Amino acid sequence: MSIFVDETTRVVYQGLTGSQGRFYGLLNREYGTQVVAGTNPRKAGTDVEGIPIYATVADAVAATGATASAVFIPAPGVRDAVIEAAEGGVELIVVITEGVPAHDEAWFFNKLRRDFPHVRLIGPNCPGVISPGKANIGITAGHIAQAGGPVGIVSRSGTLTYQALYELKQQGIGVTTCVGIGGDPVPGTSFVDCLRAFEADPETRAVMLIGEIGGAAEEEAAAYIASEMSKPVVAYVAGVTAPPGKKMGHAGAIVSGGKGTARAKIEALRDAGAKVGMNPTEAGELMVQVVANL
Repeated sequence: MSIFVDETTRVVYQGLTGSQGRFYGLLNREYGTQVVAGTNPRKAGTDVEGIPIYATVADAVAATGATASAVFIPAPGVRDAVIEAAEGGVELIVVITEGVPAHDEAWFFNKLRRDFPHVRLIGPNCPGVISPGKANIGITAGHIAQAGGPVGIVSRSGTLTYQALYELKQQGIGVTTCVGIGGDPVPGTSFVDCLRAFEADPETRAVMLIGEIGGAAEEEAAAYIASEMSKPVVAYVAGVTAPPGKKMGHAGAIVSGGKGTARAKIEALRDAGAKVGMNPTEAGELMVQVVANL
């Protein structure tokens, strides 16, 4: 199995007529993802290499049965795009766009939780989600991911998401689903959300968690691992050498008052029973050992 997306997922691309939306929408379709529609109110009735364009997500859902949306709208329009997707009837919204104002993120996160509790949001500022061999929504290169399980991956970092997939493929280890949750301050889907889904998925038998400095998401994940996870977890936390008080890359990757340091997160994860690598390659090697003992 997989979590969140599979071969039945039907995706509408908000922003398919833009350069980035077109590039990745067609690439995802080539991978095998059911990319069934795009939206642009000024270009409704046209198509992008056979993918029909509709004025709204609601129109696309009505015409194609789309169940998910991929958002490639520029940052100022993401707030409206997310709500349009939820009101249009999709069950999953994947926001790739970076630079979304934190105030907007907090607003639509809480709006979805209150008014559309059945809708899952992944992102913003994330690489998306891939269930290898089944569906790829976002900007992850499909060829670096091996299908067949038994490992699930969840990561705050896009680049480290790709490295984790590649490290495992080099070792002949397949992945059920890889979720890039993004590094912004208000992610739509958390580490704990993904850990819970992987715990419930019978084909995911081990989990790799990729964290980074800033916030308390990794500590929250550690608490969940300690109390709820029956499956082994391998982790890597980026930022051990980051200067204190400096923002490093992601808006969420800032250490304040001694909290959110990589070493504190590593200690929490180890105390919870996770195996922690000190670099991505070491984390991959630890997962090889874990898979060998499943």
